[in-house]
Amino acid sequence: MMDVEEKKKSFPGSAAYWENRYAKGGNSGAGSRGEHAEFKAEVLNRFVEANGVESVIEFGCGDGVQLAIAKYPRYLGLDVSSTQLRRTMERFADDPSKSFVHYNPEGFSDQAGFLKADLSLSLDVIFHLTEDDVYRSHMEHVFGASHKYVVLYTSDADDPGMDGEFAPHIRHHPVLRDVEQYFPEWRLTSRIENPRPWSPENLEGSISDFFIYERTKPAAKTS
Repeated sequence: MMDVEEKKKSFPGSAAYWENRYAKGGNSGAGSRGEHAEFKAEVLNRFVEANGVESVIEFGCGDGVQLAIAKYPRYLGLDVSSTQLRRTMERFADDPSKSFVHYNPEGFSDQAGFLKADLSLSLDVIFHLTEDDVYRSHMEHVFGASHKYVVLYTSDADDPGMDGEFAPHIRHHPVLRDVEQYFPEWRLTSRIENPRPWSPENLEGSISDFFIYERTKPAAKTS
């Protein structure tokens, strides 16, 4: 058996991993199905309704199973896998409230602010970003795409040693610390712990919690 370091060396990178996984018939994972999906939908649908959210951008829409039980007035989904994105587009082809765009972190720049929504989402994505530059870009894009709110559903850990407990496509990040340092115009308003956390005794549990942010000052205007 390969040890943790050998697995990491053989890992193709986060974007290639998901493209390969979807191309081979894989799905977005247990976090977007069953009780986990129902919990996320309950929290997000309630938040959207309570805060009058009219538009949503999601970075990492995946196979659309989670999206199918979401209630968003207008939605734009982005994903790194072109293979899966085509399938998800087909799934929602008759839904005029949903749009989709292929997401390439290295080929994404929206300084003019064309891609903006009331709410920007990153659900069970951040801990799959194994590269430092991809993680930084993802965070910049997620927070840059929202007028009002950002909701992250992820782990928060400043302990690289934890990675070995899971798999080479998982890497934990100190999300709370990084948001506070790099996005000071955003304030954490709520943390909602998932009711079925992962543990060695509960391998079907989730390693994610909800972190809900609100912008404390208006976004800079573009000319």
